[in-house]
Amino acid sequence: MLLDKEQIITELNQELDSVCSLQDLEKLKSKYLGKTGIVKELSKLLKDIPQEERKTYGALINEIREYVEDAFSKKYDYFKTQEEKKRLLKDYIDPTIPTTHQIGAFHPISLSLYRILSILKSMGFLEQEGPELEKEEYNFDMLNIPKYHPARDMQDTFYVNKEGYVLRTHTSPIQIRTMLSTKPPIYITAPGKVYRKDDDPTHSPMFFQVEGLAVDKHINLKHLKYTLDTFLQLFFNKSLKTRYRSSYFPFTEPSFEVDIQCVMCEGKGCRVCKQTGWLEVMGCGMVHPNVLRNCHIDPSLYTGFAFGMGVERLAMLYYGIDNIKLFYENDIRFLSQFEQ
Repeated sequence: MLLDKEQIITELNQELDSVCSLQDLEKLKSKYLGKTGIVKELSKLLKDIPQEERKTYGALINEIREYVEDAFSKKYDYFKTQEEKKRLLKDYIDPTIPTTHQIGAFHPISLSLYRILSILKSMGFLEQEGPELEKEEYNFDMLNIPKYHPARDMQDTFYVNKEGYVLRTHTSPIQIRTMLSTKPPIYITAPGKVYRKDDDPTHSPMFFQVEGLAVDKHINLKHLKYTLDTFLQLFFNKSLKTRYRSSYFPFTEPSFEVDIQCVMCEGKGCRVCKQTGWLEVMGCGMVHPNVLRNCHIDPSLYTGFAFGMGVERLAMLYYGIDNIKLFYENDIRFLSQFEQ
């Protein structure tokens, strides 16, 4: 019998020792266990072996096949283990190396919003919410804003495909919803995102706004002025001069723009206040009787005042920021400067 098991095993082990990769191992495996491999060719010789020797010869081939398959399996496992070790070494993190952890902080807009609402809550104003996708009726009509008013033009308002709806341009619809569902006295804040087609260093097409509303008997301008003067002093944590300039809003009468003494130069004149010594911070006024009537509140019994402010505007003044886009760029160098 010409079959030499020991020689085949010796040659196999020598070739396995020289293999350096899984790719080379697969090529060698084909040489021994492939369709035209050594083991397959040995099996083909059975037909030429005398009948009395076939059983012994077949058993010997099976032994060789089992040895070869086991040797390749062990070599394959060896390469897989080596690859896993390399991966673990590459991804290894030494837990004993000293590290510094950067602790997150609230966004300056969130801090300012919380500060605004906390102050107004301490003054008796309760927070209310409403949808950002709003009915035109609540966003315009019931606020005494007529169909021909320029604020309703496409260049100022984001209209949506759903007929009769817009992305709210202010949080005043929350006031309407509250007056429709609640009987006076009413003292609320209306915070939230609003949308307008503005985009420059001091304006964003989406920004945060907080409005306030008070409806009760015998409310007058003195109550409005005291509320806003107190709020502004508490927000900026300093005594500030204020002035009220006549203005026009369809939903208030009379209406005012509120200015404060410049917090940067203390009224002396600087680049921020354009050398005027004053900064505009919000609008306000007495609730228009038509708005009260639209909400089924009798203006002969009740009066009210309302005010609205941009959170980003106050945050920029409080923190000394000159570009509103910094709030939305998510630059960690900027955001890491603010603490809770």
